[in-house]
Amino acid sequence: MKYTIDIEEFSRLIKALYQGILESVPWSGFLDRLQSKLDANYVTIVISPPTDDHDGLFLTTGSTGKDFVASYNSHFYAMDPFVDLPSAKVVSLDEFISGNERINSEYCRQFLEPMDVFHVLGVDISTENGAKYSLRISRGYQGENFNAGDKELVELLVPHLQEAIELHTQLGRIETERNLYAGAVNQLAVGTIILDEEAKVLQSNQVAGDLLKAKDGIELIGGSLQVGSSRDTRRLKELIRDVLAAQNDNQPSVVEALRVQRPSGKSDLGIVVRSVPPSQWSKAKHTPSVVLFVGDPDQHSQAPRDIVKTLFDLTPAEAQLAMILANGLTLDETAEELGISRNTARAHLRSIFSKTGVTRQTMLVRLILKSVATLG
Repeated sequence: MKYTIDIEEFSRLIKALYQGILESVPWSGFLDRLQSKLDANYVTIVISPPTDDHDGLFLTTGSTGKDFVASYNSHFYAMDPFVDLPSAKVVSLDEFISGNERINSEYCRQFLEPMDVFHVLGVDISTENGAKYSLRISRGYQGENFNAGDKELVELLVPHLQEAIELHTQLGRIETERNLYAGAVNQLAVGTIILDEEAKVLQSNQVAGDLLKAKDGIELIGGSLQVGSSRDTRRLKELIRDVLAAQNDNQPSVVEALRVQRPSGKSDLGIVVRSVPPSQWSKAKHTPSVVLFVGDPDQHSQAPRDIVKTLFDLTPAEAQLAMILANGLTLDETAEELGISRNTARAHLRSIFSKTGVTRQTMLVRLILKSVATLG
């Protein structure tokens, strides 16, 4: 006799499983719902087993705490008979070791018994990239053993769990790439502000966030950007409308630019406005539509001295001088900041010219700023 489950109840389980991909703690809602459905005391997902240089990641219901994870990783994982299961096959602990044997085992007495775990149902899922996800559902000593119906329910979930894991892995890769590129833009000291189709701010990077907080030539009021004077703001809105109009008409990407004077008297901000290439399948509201790149001449990109030193075979003193010159100071100003004489600074500069093959200070600045040093 096949196991049956109410279609609405099963749909809620599946919905929680796929929504769990986007949760800050993945699948927490799904694990809670499955725990309730199977009358379990714990439902746990372990992402990859612990190794010498990496702990398995535990996502679990209940209040196991860090001590539980640490003790399992450091000691009890090696004693656990319920590991390395056949991929995507649901099995119970009884199929590996009988109840009487468990009661007398050291693993049960030292680890399972204090957690009130006796009956366990589980499945391992291996991914193409070598990761392993282990789902474990447990009941205590006073609980009933898992029956065929419980097992069949988990079997119904396995294909969906495999798909959700694959989606979670893909989104993780995308998030990693996004963070990498965002970090590179931050290193270059370029502010980025992403707007939706109504010109409302969706996201900004750290550089742009700092500029917005300073409220010196650009700020956020009621979700809308205000720049410079009222005339500047009107001009910015016109540029954004032009970019959006071109995007809506499927025209090639439009790029506009604006220079904004700051009340503080600091160097003017430079703003480039361009459309965000839309996804072919995404026509929803509040999607990234326009990006603003904001340049602040007074905010210098920081190239680590050791990176500059290695890339151009410079001494520490030469690397420090080259970095300060790249940030716009004259040779005299650089000498003063470093506390060295002008002659010493000139000697360093001549050595730098010899090592880099450039002959003018402007060429040196261009070389450093266009190198990968600023991404270090």
